[in-house]
Amino acid sequence: MAYVTVGRENSTSIDLYYEDHGTGRPVILIHGYPLSGASWERQVAALLAAGRRVIVYDRRGFGNSSRPASGYDYDVFAEDLRKLIERLDLKDFALVGFSMGAGEVARYIGKYGSKGVSHAVFIGGVPPFLLKTADNPEGVDGTVFEGIRKAVVADRFAFLSGFFKDFFNADVNLGTRVSEEAVRANWAVAAAASAFASVACVPTWGEDFRKDLDRVDVPALVIHGDADRIVPFAASGSRTVRLIKGARLAVIKGGPHCVLWTHADEVNAELVSFLKTESVVAGS
Repeated sequence: MAYVTVGRENSTSIDLYYEDHGTGRPVILIHGYPLSGASWERQVAALLAAGRRVIVYDRRGFGNSSRPASGYDYDVFAEDLRKLIERLDLKDFALVGFSMGAGEVARYIGKYGSKGVSHAVFIGGVPPFLLKTADNPEGVDGTVFEGIRKAVVADRFAFLSGFFKDFFNADVNLGTRVSEEAVRANWAVAAAASAFASVACVPTWGEDFRKDLDRVDVPALVIHGDADRIVPFAASGSRTVRLIKGARLAVIKGGPHCVLWTHADEVNAELVSFLKTESVVAGS
């Protein structure tokens, strides 16, 4: 098992678990809440078959990574990603984020620029700004996030059962696009995550990424399901694509939040095709 140390908490190191497979131009896959890098299994297979080097890692607090009681904000998440990139000495790499992971893509470029980045992909992403404010009337009222946080605190396991129903739109897709076994497997991964991280990440969903998106100057692709009940397309994907000059949009018809699984063939086709496009890598 491979780890990169990104910090310390008291007497212990904070280590991120990662996997590094294949050859060719690198692609970094950044997972969503409350899962791990293993949630990319259908994309990893497709990207390896397309001749790419594929790196997946577990965000702090999730999967096989360390579970500190601090560092759950996007500046730290982006710094963790930077340390992984530096450890692997990556050049000409694509950043692909799902849900929360799309926030890392935005914040990484917003904070560190696009040097070395070839492509940016946002799948069902939380950008540009989900929280409703005076200058962001299209956002979601803050009481919604607080209600979710309280539900996770009160009974995390019960919350997860309801969450995954909407994650997959199980009332529509169960038995066809997703099996009961797959839902249970995702629940088990989420249940095994740090309880602290599971609560601490919820407020980050209201992060403002608008200035970060202004700095995205590499080819960008936005993929979003039009039936997403977790991060609605109108509040996120449709706005993100307008804020990135020249960005491409792929709307998955009938797609729930986790199109990575339910509509993997469509997502993979869009992803593989997009990553073949030429780009001018900043700083190269």
